[in-house]
Amino acid sequence: MGKKILKQIEETVEYLRKQYKHKPSVGIVLGSGLGSFVDHIEVEKEVAYADIPHFPVSTVEGHKGKLIFGKLSGKTVVAMAGRFHYYEGYGAQDVVYPIRVMKFLGIETLLLSNAAGGVNTSYQVGDIMIIRDHVSFFTPNPLIGKNTSEFGPRFPDMSEPYRKQLITKAKEIAAANGFEVKEGVYVAVTGPTFETRAEYKLIQVLGGDVVGMSTVQEAIVANHMGLKVFAASVVTDVGIRDAENIITHEEVLEAAKAAEPKLATLFRELAASL
Repeated sequence: MGKKILKQIEETVEYLRKQYKHKPSVGIVLGSGLGSFVDHIEVEKEVAYADIPHFPVSTVEGHKGKLIFGKLSGKTVVAMAGRFHYYEGYGAQDVVYPIRVMKFLGIETLLLSNAAGGVNTSYQVGDIMIIRDHVSFFTPNPLIGKNTSEFGPRFPDMSEPYRKQLITKAKEIAAANGFEVKEGVYVAVTGPTFETRAEYKLIQVLGGDVVGMSTVQEAIVANHMGLKVFAASVVTDVGIRDAENIITHEEVLEAAKAAEPKLATLFRELAASL
């Protein structure tokens, strides 16, 4: 299985190198409602997922489904406008396939974003939380199965899944630009259902600050391959609450869109500092 995936990645990379000859140093994954971030990229080439050999295809509203190559703050980047989720029916290997491809294209740093539900009662809709750590036990680990040594070690260390150096830098950027950022723990669940009140309570007891349906599988694989990872969540709804309100995907997209300029500033200036 490992050798087969390795061969597929090599074929995908070969195809993409024909489309875009420069080597990206930064990979970016845009979460739900954050697709307009691509406006900040000096786009040099766009490739639809459907055209890329062995690439999965995105099915979710708010996700464009293309790989974007270009410049951001003078750095050569590759960005995923639209990611793959386990809840869409993809296996964990499919979800992380693009991350492996980015690594083989040459990236050294991965910037991840997502829309998440606020569990920490001090969080409000529109807040940006830098992910310091995560809990991944509720989703399948993408490294299960035979290890491929070309990707990384059998038992990768996860004591610092998100680089402290990048977290510190991001906090400095936020302060310099006059907006507040939170910092906390992201708990990943499979979705596609939003959490029940009891599940929110459980996640809070476990020490989670936000909950979401993506990111950790990508972060695990990125760490496995030795990439530096930074991730941020936009709080698009608040889970621990008294009111009998419900959450809709439309609300999530709307809240993400409103917070997008702050996230764009973080990513743009982080890229500049690398």
